Amino acid sequence: MKKVGLVLLMVFGVTFMYAQTLEELKAEQGPKNDSIAALQAKVNAIQGKIDALPGWKKGAFGTIGANLAGFDNWYSKGTPNSSNGNIGFTVNAFANLKQEKFFWRNSANVNLGWVKFDDKDDETDKKDFQEASDVFSITSLYGHKLSEKFAISTLGEYRTTILSNFNDPGYLDLGLGATWTPIADLVVVIHPLNYNFVFSKGESVFESSLGAKIVADYTKQLGAVKFKTNLSAFQSYKSSDFSNWTWTNSFGYTLWKGIGVGFDLGLRKNKQEALNYTLADDPSATFETVDNKLQSYWLFGLNYGF
Repeated sequence: MKKVGLVLLMVFGVTFMYAQTLEELKAEQGPKNDSIAALQAKVNAIQGKIDALPGWKKGAFGTIGANLAGFDNWYSKGTPNSSNGNIGFTVNAFANLKQEKFFWRNSANVNLGWVKFDDKDDETDKKDFQEASDVFSITSLYGHKLSEKFAISTLGEYRTTILSNFNDPGYLDLGLGATWTPIADLVVVIHPLNYNFVFSKGESVFESSLGAKIVADYTKQLGAVKFKTNLSAFQSYKSSDFSNWTWTNSFGYTLWKGIGVGFDLGLRKNKQEALNYTLADDPSATFETVDNKLQSYWLFGLNYGF
């Protein structure tokens, strides 16, 4: 009985010492967390001053996603002998020049993906990877400053696919107007004079037109977090059927030595593309009858920052 009491006493003592040590460590941790937060605030303030300095600012980050699988005699599946996989990556890059009287902002976005499903028991089944996502865009914006927040600007933006149907269609926007930069990381472009050149091969529904261009871009890095969102919209003066918009979002979180996790999401509305796709199955389709569905893509995977 004495031994049991001694054991209980020892257990109670260890528990008490652990609880006491835990409370002491937490009490010691609190001021250090406050110090880290204060230091981070100072680092962010210094980084803000660096970003405000004239000169070139360059950078890039991207996301890689991959999933591969193989099955042999896995009878619970409808296709017991098969292999499948998907591979994709995105890259966001920028090179911005800031001077006292003008700025020149350049950016590129690439999203490429491949997917495969091979039924080994079906000789007619495709065995190779097929293109899944295919996005390519480059933008160049030049502005002459009227003030720190407003500038007269000209914009060139080109969008197409590169894995298949290169420049079919391809979109080139050239325009003039104004740019507003209310904060360091946000750029809003409003160009009431913009021509949307649309390139395509052979007979097609695609048509170029004059209209207005609106672009909003927000790019931010806070410590290990990188975020970029870009909305590019064209409103045709000729017909709303020729209008289009694309909204892309990229998020990256660095875990170790530039490597982390990333997520990308893209949305688009383009009636010309919807009609061109529908005509392959329904030759009688028109702008009035086509279902202009929301286009989208997303990618989740490893992220690497340059």
